[in-house]
Amino acid sequence: MGKPHLLVHDKVDNVGVVVIEGLTAGTKMLCVVTEDNSDFELTANADIPIGHKVALKDLSEGDTAIKYGEDIGKFVGSAKTGDHVHTHNLKTKRW
Repeated sequence: MGKPHLLVHDKVDNVGVVVIEGLTAGTKMLCVVTEDNSDFELTANADIPIGHKVALKDLSEGDTAIKYGEDIGKFVGSAKTGDHVHTHNLKTKRW
C-alpha cells in the first residue's frame, strides 16, 4: 500500500479527510479506513485542500454528514461521490 490521500475513521462514515497537500481534480486517491486498515480508491472531482472533507457517496441536501462514526452536520447542498465537502455544502446543526 502506498501513502494514503484520504483517511476515513469509521466504516459508517460518508465523508473522509484529505491528508496530503496539493490534491488535484482527477487524482485517483488511495483511501484508508483507520477502523480496520482496509482501503479503497476514489477519484477527486475538484482540487481539495489538506484537512478538507470528500464525499464518499452521493449525498443530498438534508442528509447528515457522518465522520468518526458521529453526526457532524447537515448538508445544505448536494455532493457527488468524490466532491469537496466544506462550508459551501455542509453546516453544523448547532445553530
